[in-house]
Amino acid sequence: MIWVGDDWAEDHHDIEILGEDGRRLAKARLPEGLEGMQRLHTLIAEHMPAGWADLDPGEAAGRVWFGIETDRGTWVQALLAAGYRVYAINPMSVARYRERHSTSGAKSDAGDAHVLAEIVRLDHAHHRRAAADSPAAEAVKLIARAHQSLIWDRTRQVLRLRSALREFFPAALDAFDDLTSGEALELLDKAPDPVKAARLTRTAIIAALRRAGRRDLEGRAAAIGQALRTDQLRQPGPVQNAYAAIVSTQVQLINILNIEIAELGEVMAEHFGRHRDAHRYLSLPGLGPVLSARLLGEFGDARDRYTDARARRNYAGTSPITRASGSRRVVLARYARNRRLGDAVHQWAFCAMRASPGARAYYQQLRDRGTGHQAALRQLSNRLVGILHGCLKTATNYDETTAWPETQPTT
Repeated sequence: MIWVGDDWAEDHHDIEILGEDGRRLAKARLPEGLEGMQRLHTLIAEHMPAGWADLDPGEAAGRVWFGIETDRGTWVQALLAAGYRVYAINPMSVARYRERHSTSGAKSDAGDAHVLAEIVRLDHAHHRRAAADSPAAEAVKLIARAHQSLIWDRTRQVLRLRSALREFFPAALDAFDDLTSGEALELLDKAPDPVKAARLTRTAIIAALRRAGRRDLEGRAAAIGQALRTDQLRQPGPVQNAYAAIVSTQVQLINILNIEIAELGEVMAEHFGRHRDAHRYLSLPGLGPVLSARLLGEFGDARDRYTDARARRNYAGTSPITRASGSRRVVLARYARNRRLGDAVHQWAFCAMRASPGARAYYQQLRDRGTGHQAALRQLSNRLVGILHGCLKTATNYDETTAWPETQPTT
């Protein structure tokens, strides 16, 4: 075997190559990009054992194992395409391993390359191998992440809008339950301060509600108009005008984000629909195109990535962790996890309860035993991830009776 540590930076890579016995064969700093990758291949070829000359190129490449602190990017894709075995090492793990080699606190890029090479040489069995996902899954992941980031950005802008309204125009918060709704944004754009809002006619409010696709136009318009005309404390004129300008800006930003979220959602659904596993994800209760795309993107579609359902649950962060010392044993939620995947799985559990009688019964059983709401959702999501793993492994669609046999009536 040849073991390679790769400490990457934006414009270069520090490389160290170790032989079978752990002896350093070479070290170098290579530039990022095509030139650096070509030099890396040449460096590895120069230090291949003599007995590898008769091996098939693919078999020889499979005996070169890399340790690197990332699992994405063109450099990692090039390593995987060349046939090298790549391990994505968590930077926190690298920091702990570094203390085994030096307790002085010293750190360097070349030193980290050595640590990464030692990790894959001595302890690779305890780390996750980077699996090569299909281009279709990679595309879904990129679009799903961008879509989710836009939603998070919109949430930040809505919170800023709400904060501004609370400071000078609290009646608007009473009038509009959802500040991302079409009628709220349209009316706040027309009337961003209490004076203009009080002048809004019933006709203008009804027109905004109609364009937003609302029902009970007369009742809603009356309630909104009454809330906007309610007497309230006011800021001085110049301060009110300043807040009104802030509100107008925030409204425009949210409008733009709403448009981009909708358009990117359509692109995401199109990419997801073309994936080979799309129908299996959509067969599961509580999953639509958006949540399915997020799950597929974060889990990936490499068949050998997860050895069993437990490995998939651990990666999703739904399985608990146990801390045991002496007679003390505590089971805790796993908070060190993929944030995007954890968010998607949590939403999935919540939606599944309304779409699956088995999921709802399982959640209710946990609640009846005294389990809290969040803990019950985590256990439900843990079960759902296992069901997903089974569907993908056996290439079958979801079946309610198979997934929840304990909740089915006995005959």
